[in-house]
Amino acid sequence: MKVLILGLDGYIGWSLALRQLSLGNEVCGIDNFSRRKSVEEIGSWSAIPILPIEKRISILQQEYGDKISFYAGDLVDSNFASDVIKKFKPDAIVHLAEQPSAPYSMIDQSHTLYTQSNNVLGTLNVLFAMRNHAPKSHLIKLGTMGEYGTPDLEITEGFMEVEFRGKKATIPYPRFAGSWYHWSKVHDSNNVAFACKLWGLRSTDIMQGVVYGTRTSQITDPSKHTRFDFDEIFGTVINRYCAQAVIGHPLTVYGKGGQTRGFLALEDSVQCMSILIANPPETGEYRVVNQFDQQYQVSDLAERVKRIADKKGLDAQVQRFENPRVEKEEHYYKADHEQLKKLGFKATRHIDDEINIMLDDLIIHEDRIRAKKDQMTKLVKWRDGSDMIKQRVVNPLILPMD
Repeated sequence: MKVLILGLDGYIGWSLALRQLSLGNEVCGIDNFSRRKSVEEIGSWSAIPILPIEKRISILQQEYGDKISFYAGDLVDSNFASDVIKKFKPDAIVHLAEQPSAPYSMIDQSHTLYTQSNNVLGTLNVLFAMRNHAPKSHLIKLGTMGEYGTPDLEITEGFMEVEFRGKKATIPYPRFAGSWYHWSKVHDSNNVAFACKLWGLRSTDIMQGVVYGTRTSQITDPSKHTRFDFDEIFGTVINRYCAQAVIGHPLTVYGKGGQTRGFLALEDSVQCMSILIANPPETGEYRVVNQFDQQYQVSDLAERVKRIADKKGLDAQVQRFENPRVEKEEHYYKADHEQLKKLGFKATRHIDDEINIMLDDLIIHEDRIRAKKDQMTKLVKWRDGSDMIKQRVVNPLILPMD
């Protein structure tokens, strides 16, 4: 198959590219390097050093030849998006090229506008390019479980049956997003669903849980490492806890710590996406899958990381911080996640084993984490924003090795 990965330079995008190449598929990637620039903007870096994109692609070309290609550019540029899809003619398009951070979108007005315009306009450009040049392609769009929020109902996979005034219907599951970033994902979902109905495109919308981990089975040496963010803005909760444990920094539990979410190891995230690539929906179908393995409370995760870290002789402590976010700190949470299992998904990493691997990988880079430790507690206040960043990214650039 020919697989186009939008956002190849990112945490999941790079890992997915390695998996797809290992399966014998042809991969084309694009990126505008905004993740590198945005993390630099907020004063942090990847705990695990990653190579510049030119070296990354060169290494893959030595192993896979012309099975891998890359274009630098921005999806908000409609001509760029159109030209790449027209030239590559992909069987599948995996869309990971969005501003991925809820806290980043909450910093101030300019960061909100950047997030919404980058994410919504970029996705619209992809949809129009598909209509014009690759109408039979399968769009795998990375959404988020955060689109659903934390309702006092069980969460279905995208749609639910209702009865109202004597009539029954199947409708989209209500969205209760909790950040400007999550609302951009909701807008994406609506636009993708409409494009499938309007133009007969086919798409899978992935409502993914929180991803954690430092490596996949294809990341076998430092030249293939993916990035690993640990700051308060781009570092997801387990990743942040593990980095904090390595340097003896208190594990930052927000508020009561009863926030419950679905979680998925990086290895299993790329497994799920690879399954979806190999099993497209029908023409004109808008398919939704909830992509996670298990559900955990964030306070329980902190205790789990502490227990494993203690066995390694690390001085891991758990501390509750005033919650900077606007969210329920204790709530009901139960979500369906059956469709991927029906397609063959089986979790391959137990969370304790993955945390053990993460800690071992991060101990090697303790100095890099310690150098940016302040960025783990420089919190963005969601109601008030923050003046911690004076200028947003306008022209993302290729950065040197982190």
